[in-house]
Amino acid sequence: MNSAYQYLFGPVPSRRLGRSLGIDVTPFKTCSFNCIFCQCGYTTRHVAERAEFVPFSDVCAELEEWLAEDGQADYITFAGSGEPTLYSQLGELIDFIKARTDIPVMVLSNGSLFQRLDVCDEAAKADIVKISLSVWDEESFQKINRPAAGLSFKTLRAGERNFRRRFNGQLWLEVFLMEGINAAQDQVEQIAAIATEIAPDKIHLNTAVRPPAEKEVAPVTEEKLRALCGLFTPCAEVIASFEVAPAAADGNLNTESLVGLICRHPATAEQLAAVSGAGIGAIRAALAPLIDEGQLQIEERNGESYYK
Repeated sequence: MNSAYQYLFGPVPSRRLGRSLGIDVTPFKTCSFNCIFCQCGYTTRHVAERAEFVPFSDVCAELEEWLAEDGQADYITFAGSGEPTLYSQLGELIDFIKARTDIPVMVLSNGSLFQRLDVCDEAAKADIVKISLSVWDEESFQKINRPAAGLSFKTLRAGERNFRRRFNGQLWLEVFLMEGINAAQDQVEQIAAIATEIAPDKIHLNTAVRPPAEKEVAPVTEEKLRALCGLFTPCAEVIASFEVAPAAADGNLNTESLVGLICRHPATAEQLAAVSGAGIGAIRAALAPLIDEGQLQIEERNGESYYK
């Protein structure tokens, strides 16, 4: 990956998506939520209004360059450190991609803006849209998602149902569970009942295997997650990674690209090795000076050391 890219990252290997090129169209931590479990930390720009946060032409130029230089990915995914549907040119950018490549497009969204028809219509241009639902009422919504002003559990619930009716592609729903917060049987049953209303094609259960924004957020065990899968229709899948990704063979190490990825997705040395193709030792040696300078931190989670 060209280290000069500002808006593209990866391609990142994924168990579910294969090789996924990420597009980040909001400045770091611009989001409509300030979730207690977010692996990117606290939201610093807490908004619910859409805008052209990054220049549309610049993102298109990077995509053109990537398609010419590499162009190999299983998916092109709108993801990163904020909420992609806040980007007012999302629909145009999906059109731009679709006109130039057959690589499927995915949008990872928290679902907060789907009460707006323009957001629904733009996101519906994607092949796969993944939304989230980890709450069951206004109180849990405020406690867990901590939405921007003007958003409510009522608008979230209605918006996600509305999007399902307008979207003919694959709709995936992620439920993020935390021990002692929203993982009790009765709480999950309430989430599952609302998920049935939304009627997603797939439901994924996740938990805090990466360092969260709030330290009191505790992961649910893999065994418990699997036991909860049957509460959902369709039956949920556990996507939380409880295993360390294997390292790939040595390759070219680009420290700037690694740092850009870490800022969006805290990762272990093993996971970074799998992404970059470099050895674990080389990863640690390259990032050690940044730890010493305070540009990166290491946080322990479930017996693993995550760069963040």
